[in-house]
Amino acid sequence: MKSREQEYREIFMAEALEYYDAMSRHISELERNPSDEPALNELFRLMHNLKSNARAMGFNGIGEVAHHMETIFGLIRSREMAFTGYVVPVLFTGIDTIGEMVRAVGAGEDLPEVEQLLENLDRLVRGEEPILNADSDDDEDASRKLELSDLVYIQIRKLDHLLNLVGELTIDRDRVLTLSQEIGNPALAAAAAHLSRIADELQYSVMDARLVGVGSLFSKFPRVVRDVATTEKKDVELTIVGEDIQIDRNILQIIADALLHLVRNAIGHGLETPEERVAAGKTAQGHLTLSAQAERDDVLIQVRDDGRGINVNSVRRKAVERGLVSAEAAAHLDEDAVRSFLFEPGFSMAQEVTEISGRGVGLDVVKIAIDSLGGQLRVESVLGEGTTFTLVLPTSIAVKGALLFQLDQRNYAIPLMHTDSVVSLLPENFNVVGGVLLTRVQDENVPVVSLRRLLHNGDGPLPAATKADLSGRQDIIIVNYNNRRLGLIVDRFLRQQDIVVKPMSKPLDTIDLFGGVTLLGSGQVCLVLDVPALTRLFLAKRP
Repeated sequence: MKSREQEYREIFMAEALEYYDAMSRHISELERNPSDEPALNELFRLMHNLKSNARAMGFNGIGEVAHHMETIFGLIRSREMAFTGYVVPVLFTGIDTIGEMVRAVGAGEDLPEVEQLLENLDRLVRGEEPILNADSDDDEDASRKLELSDLVYIQIRKLDHLLNLVGELTIDRDRVLTLSQEIGNPALAAAAAHLSRIADELQYSVMDARLVGVGSLFSKFPRVVRDVATTEKKDVELTIVGEDIQIDRNILQIIADALLHLVRNAIGHGLETPEERVAAGKTAQGHLTLSAQAERDDVLIQVRDDGRGINVNSVRRKAVERGLVSAEAAAHLDEDAVRSFLFEPGFSMAQEVTEISGRGVGLDVVKIAIDSLGGQLRVESVLGEGTTFTLVLPTSIAVKGALLFQLDQRNYAIPLMHTDSVVSLLPENFNVVGGVLLTRVQDENVPVVSLRRLLHNGDGPLPAATKADLSGRQDIIIVNYNNRRLGLIVDRFLRQQDIVVKPMSKPLDTIDLFGGVTLLGSGQVCLVLDVPALTRLFLAKRP
């Protein structure tokens, strides 16, 4: 696998060769028509971009030549110099030299000597005549090779279509593997195994082609932070970490607005004014960190501030006032459960923002964006010290890891993103509190409900649970959504596997309990459960 440095080097090379080709074209146009302003403007822009890119990559020799050339084209644009006489051959030589330098970088060779060129460019700036080589290079120029860039730009919709085809192939691959096992023909089994390897490699290759560094989005935030901080009259230092972490381009596009909202909220409502910070014993300058890191098959993007934090007691009171929870129940909720109310639709109104430190405004919209990707949004906060929002995102939306299980002899799938664990428990491992089954999992009391009862109970509330409802060992999937864990009793665990999720067709797409469907290797249609919808349903129907 290529290193990040190799990938960036290849991208630089491809772009630099494209710049060289464009420069050669535009300077030829300028020679034919010295008053061609569009060509002149493009030459200036290309030199500026090449200078910046070369210096960023550490190719300072190329950056230095491009900087001198940029200066000359700037003087021509401002009409302090004319593109005529000895200016023309010097600039042509400069562009040819840039081409040689770029090719030398690509080949790992030493860069050509450029002292004479730089001296001539400096002479042009002073209005002095350059020192030109009397030897003609016409034969060499006439035999110059033509080179094409290794970089191909592809429209996202074409990659989307290719990804859909790979998804179809993955489904058929599983079907062929199942048939080969059922038939038991060794030759068919070998062919199926070979098909499986090719399909896997193609799938990962297409997914890899869609990956971009999160830095392509993060790089837009310094200006955002500067503008919002200026408006709010706050002093904010932004730190960006993990720009090299890669993720599916479509995922980055979907979370762009959500991330923008979190950053604006952190500055506008999370961070205090300089006066408030000094009074609280903090530095006058607030600190905001935007970071990304890879964790197994997920990407974690965090927005962290060292501001005032979330007042949990205020959130608890607002939740009771809004009727989201009874006062009695709210008193027993832990801090994570209370902060979960911030993600409820319409939880915060503008007048009430300051009473919960400004958190909550639009967080339901942020949550919806994350849910659409099968991701999670977590929040951690310490009053007076700051708040961290963590977006847990899949690397790709093409193929999802899922846990398959049976209920009423039907197969279902549940995304691993929302699956904490699976347990098998006996009736004596349960307690009943307030009509709800509870069990102890990893030092936490987790409510448990029969998935059959939750799906088929109708519109009314769930009947109060009793231990008499339990018979024998219970297979339970512990899911996690919005910092809430819930145990779902199912008939039987099957296996874990990657699935390709297809959207539900009309009118089934109106049923929000299911996030889509997939086809199993047996040819059976398998419904994919929507954990956020199931969790909300349980909270709405619990006794």
